[in-house]
Amino acid sequence: MATSAIGPGFLTQTTVFTQQLTASFGFVILVSVLLDIGAQLNIWRVLTVTEYHAQDLANALAPGLGYMLAALVVLGGLAFNIGNIAGCGLGIQALSGMDTIYGALLSCGIALFIFWLKEAGKALDHFARWLGILMVLLTMYVAISSHPPVVSALQQSIWPAVIDTKTIVTLVGGTVGGYISFAGAHRLLDAGISGPGNIREVNKSAVSGIIITGIMRVLLFLAALGVVTQGAVLDSGNPPAAVFRFAAGEIGYRFFGMVMWSAAITSVVGAAYTSVSFLKTFHPFIAKQERWFISFVIVFSTAVFIVVGEPVRLLIMAGALNGLILPVALAVILIASSRKRLTGAYKHPLWMQVAGWLVVIIMSWLCAVTIRNWLI
Repeated sequence: MATSAIGPGFLTQTTVFTQQLTASFGFVILVSVLLDIGAQLNIWRVLTVTEYHAQDLANALAPGLGYMLAALVVLGGLAFNIGNIAGCGLGIQALSGMDTIYGALLSCGIALFIFWLKEAGKALDHFARWLGILMVLLTMYVAISSHPPVVSALQQSIWPAVIDTKTIVTLVGGTVGGYISFAGAHRLLDAGISGPGNIREVNKSAVSGIIITGIMRVLLFLAALGVVTQGAVLDSGNPPAAVFRFAAGEIGYRFFGMVMWSAAITSVVGAAYTSVSFLKTFHPFIAKQERWFISFVIVFSTAVFIVVGEPVRLLIMAGALNGLILPVALAVILIASSRKRLTGAYKHPLWMQVAGWLVVIIMSWLCAVTIRNWLI
């Protein structure tokens, strides 16, 4: 889940919004982490306790609702995956100078290879974990190198000079919006970690996933803030690359290539896996041919990127789109959590329901304000 959230969109959004809001972006990160925890704890706990995939739980709640939820999540996952493939191309370009199109094609081949390994599930988990650790360490190095104004960042994280609703919607959407909030829960179900006996493990996983993404977000924010406050003008075609290059020279730029590619390729794998997990329970044929469907999602995303281009714009729009999906998906889970015929003897804690509905209300309001601003 964490490595799915820390994708190229995550890197690009964090850098672009730090450039726009400077130290005030710390407040956006703090608010988004609190909303993320409220959303993810509810979703993971309800799904693993009931042992339903999200689309099946929604269909059990109201016939046809699961198909609507699946359509929204798969659409959001596809949008993310096109951006993820674009990020692979940008990462390989920074690492080797290879054209982004060829870098995207090469990464498509690597992602397909991972899925077609005999023990794909175990390979997927190890692959995501080690590249995630590498991303955090490299970004920490660049954050220290850029000498950010830490005191100002801490002050404005509590009392910001500017508040921008679109950035909050985009950040929450990029961390737990759309498919990402279900990525870990569906992976736990597929691994057999479910039922009331595993609640403590599920809670720990849900919170630690958000904390890992929060640490990475803060490190990248500080790296970008240090660069921006020194007067650097970031390249609009690849803003995070400019941060790494300015802070640590050419070696920093190569580090960025590794970070971007690691973030992108793990997100390609995560997005494709979770998108298909929303379809496979609808028909035995999809479940039986799961790897072929996952492969199609990866190849289709690569083809769309090659035709469309514009990676930076794609990456920011994908986060915003998935932010709009979250309140709908979370509301469905919360309503299902109060139906005894679905939860059995399990009783969902009142404080979790209250926290979840607060996230639904706040995100719905932020989405409404954001859409109104777009229309104006």
